[in-house]
Amino acid sequence: MTATMDGRVALVTGGLRGIGFAAARALVARGAKVWLADLKDSDDPAVADALSSLSGSAYVQLDVTQEAAWQDAIAQIDKADGRLDVLVNNAGIDGTGRVQDLSLDKWRRVQAVNSDAAFLGTKHAYALLEASGKDRKGGSSIVNVSSIMGLVTFPDSSAYCASKGAIRQFSKACAVEFAAHGVPIRANSIHPGFVQTPLLDEGFDAMVARGQAQKAEDLKNLVSSSTPVGRLATAQEIGDAIAFLASEESSYMTGSEMVVDGGYVAR
Repeated sequence: MTATMDGRVALVTGGLRGIGFAAARALVARGAKVWLADLKDSDDPAVADALSSLSGSAYVQLDVTQEAAWQDAIAQIDKADGRLDVLVNNAGIDGTGRVQDLSLDKWRRVQAVNSDAAFLGTKHAYALLEASGKDRKGGSSIVNVSSIMGLVTFPDSSAYCASKGAIRQFSKACAVEFAAHGVPIRANSIHPGFVQTPLLDEGFDAMVARGQAQKAEDLKNLVSSSTPVGRLATAQEIGDAIAFLASEESSYMTGSEMVVDGGYVAR
């Protein structure tokens, strides 16, 4: 049975494409109102396209690395809806490169987008999530999008692995902290494997540019053959898993790490 999310309000960062948009679609299908957050201006055609396919959804421009932007976004949601039941910290960037070649600026940028943003979102959404969770079974829900690279490591991915490992531990720490203080907010991380998204394409293109492969398609074939189920995930498969963690169906889950990877880390 799919739990209804009628009356719930969700915020999804990095919501205009890939896993973020798929998560938004899954949440809307379950009855939630979804705020898409991304970098594009509100009058960008991509925003209109996204909103047209998500009934009752809204958009807020948000640079997830900027604390003031988070304050403004949460204030806008509070003014419009007066509640927030779900926060999906999904925004992320590629972080490939060998340790000796990484600049400190690139390292910090990867951590800022992939890790710091989850802290800022949790900090500034906390009060609204807490208030909204008091009248819901299972309380409010934070879903932090990590990666299998937060569990296992790969060559030339130290910055990305560090950022995604931080998300895993941050989620667990928040879960225990909230429960210890009687706060009705659950926090879980989700760890996708290789997913057919623009972010994966960008990572493979960067590897080709560094001479690590001749074609991005070769890399896709390699990771597909290394995955027990023999293929990449679709963004919607991950989006549906996020919606499960956001819903009452997962009311007994907090501090968990949901791995959705086609069996990759079980090899």
